[in-house]
Amino acid sequence: MTAPGPDPDVLRRRATEALLRARARTGLLTGCVDDRDLTAQHSPLMSPLVWDLAHIGNQEEQWLLRAVGGQEALRPELDPLYDAFEHPRAARPALPLLPPAEARGYVADVRGRVLNVIEATPLDGGPLTASGFAFGMIAQHEQQHDETMLITHQLRRGPAALGAPEPPPAPPDAARLPPEVLVEGGPFTMGTSAEPWALDNERPAHHRFVPSFFIDTLPVSNAAYLRFIEDGGYGDARWWHPEGWRHVRTHELTAPLFWRRSGSGWLRRRFGTVEPVPPDEPVLHVSWYEAAAYAAWAGRRLPTEAEWEKAARHDPASGRSTRYPWGDADPAPEHANLGQRHLRPAPVGAYPEGASPLGVRQLIGDVWEWTSSDFLPYPGFRAFPYREYSEVFFGSAHKVLRGGSFAVDPVACRGTFRNWDLPVRRQIFSGFRTARDAEPA
Repeated sequence: MTAPGPDPDVLRRRATEALLRARARTGLLTGCVDDRDLTAQHSPLMSPLVWDLAHIGNQEEQWLLRAVGGQEALRPELDPLYDAFEHPRAARPALPLLPPAEARGYVADVRGRVLNVIEATPLDGGPLTASGFAFGMIAQHEQQHDETMLITHQLRRGPAALGAPEPPPAPPDAARLPPEVLVEGGPFTMGTSAEPWALDNERPAHHRFVPSFFIDTLPVSNAAYLRFIEDGGYGDARWWHPEGWRHVRTHELTAPLFWRRSGSGWLRRRFGTVEPVPPDEPVLHVSWYEAAAYAAWAGRRLPTEAEWEKAARHDPASGRSTRYPWGDADPAPEHANLGQRHLRPAPVGAYPEGASPLGVRQLIGDVWEWTSSDFLPYPGFRAFPYREYSEVFFGSAHKVLRGGSFAVDPVACRGTFRNWDLPVRRQIFSGFRTARDAEPA
């Protein structure tokens, strides 16, 4: 006799809550500025905020109203206009985009219909609807665009438009933590075949052997990164990947994005506020090239993606891989800095209740962490439900980031979640920690 599946009412409630939470955040990010800011392009790296808003609605219409609900298209003429592959970000301001009021009306109309579709859809059917996958996929999609819009807010010039309470301080024991942790070599289960809303690049679960290695207990801090800067790190080709060195020279980089020297110290711009660089926060807004250069300067390296995931998920006592460093429970505020609750990373050493079994902290939340790995498919990968989510990005051009940032909602963050970007990118909420090989016994 097979065990009963998840309660459909619980699945519907979870899907509805995830969609509503995402929409509340979208409303905050698009409602805190005027129409001029919504339609402006604040950086050629990013879309106008109003493009993201209507794109969110269009994807929701395509997947939940049409593909799941079987309904006729509401606005078929919008499909090519809000196709992310049809129009690069730099070109989107020239498109005949929906103005803010019309975009808001469109996404509200779609959402009202989607809530009816959730109630009417069996959640034990095909792959799109099993366990509410399509609804979870769209909630994750909207939250990913919310993070993108928060990046746009960081790039936006002008007075602060967003506010949030400060993150918790690091506990007193943070200063006494060992600088690194040994992760013993051996196999572990990487990826997932069981997480119901996991995306295609996280699948399938498979065994991976990882030799013994050491990994930083904490993310690299601003204070540590400043030592690299003051030691002439940006002027010494020894530490840099050749392409990174060329990029640094061409663009005259001397520090993380949004930093500037002021007298004998450093300032940074954060969501419209200029402030001293806090020494005890994880370094933020660094590219893969900068992270790798720091690691080389420190006599270390970036962890591989497999090393990062083993440090985050493998429980040596049980031998199993958990959903998160702290176990299988969904993230709670005491575990990690997620969901835009705060508009900055917490100090290094914070969130002891979110530590892994080996004592590694802040693997989830605060900053995305660059790894040394290219973005490649797992053995047995199958694109689902469309190639353009992951497959078209596979290859050596993109590097993998893990762990999520303070801008990531828990629905789009777990121990198996994979992010990727070009190694020059630093407008994203990216930091890193380092690793090194263990000496042979």
